[in-house]
Amino acid sequence: MTGMWVLLGTLVLGLAAGGLLTARNGRVRPAPAGTVLPSAAGATLPEPVAEALDPAAPVTLVQISTTFCAPCRQTRALLSSLAERTDGLRHVDLDVTDRPEVARQLGVLRTPTTIALAPDGRELLRVGGVPRSSGLLDALKAYLP
Repeated sequence: MTGMWVLLGTLVLGLAAGGLLTARNGRVRPAPAGTVLPSAAGATLPEPVAEALDPAAPVTLVQISTTFCAPCRQTRALLSSLAERTDGLRHVDLDVTDRPEVARQLGVLRTPTTIALAPDGRELLRVGGVPRSSGLLDALKAYLP
């Protein structure tokens, strides 16, 4: 009988954890006011991220990906399409498979992660997982022309 309770408890905990992860996937999280990446102790932006910023674009979406990440391909297609049809929005995909220090400096714990940056390197918002395009666009409206 104890085995049955352990099995039931494990099942409930697994379902709760799965539900929590599903709810967090694709959710837009605004950055704290004035956050400049990386958020750790005033360090500068990693070189690949700094090079990706376009001073002419009000918002650059920096997608942090890895080679074997299936959701990264879906995110790349979604963000590229969104950037093509939205004025002032630029998309850059950074593969950090061979450069884990870039992900570490940015505080990225999973791929894909999308970070919206202003031309000066301020973090505007962050999305873990595949973003929902309508929610992302709504969150970016204040920064776009």
